[in-house]
Amino acid sequence: MEELRIDKWLWAARFFKTRSIAQEEVSLGRVLLNGQRAKPSRDVKPGDRLEIHRSGEVFHVYVEALSNQRGPAEAAQKLYRETPESLAARMEAKERRKVAFEPADAIRQGRPTKREGRKLRAWQDQWN
Repeated sequence: MEELRIDKWLWAARFFKTRSIAQEEVSLGRVLLNGQRAKPSRDVKPGDRLEIHRSGEVFHVYVEALSNQRGPAEAAQKLYRETPESLAARMEAKERRKVAFEPADAIRQGRPTKREGRKLRAWQDQWN
């Protein structure tokens, strides 16, 4: 095996939980192959450089090996090599999150819907 679809490799390397999530992230431009956007069907080969944006973290990795099967985490980590700069930046961001919590990170749903807003106003009127 000399080349493998990028979405399948991302799934096998355990960057994303499912292959469909990997396809969506590549389509949205959150994964760059050698500095350029790619389609999910684009092939990767050993030596390619990937920039992966995942939930606030940025990974800069080099493809070391290919696998079309999702295995244990130890095997998945052998598929890529993360750059020292990327690792240092992620550890620094992790330390910053420990020191200063970002309140906006806790918001999962966004603004309330009309129905939720009506319920909230009714609840507030009940106590006024």
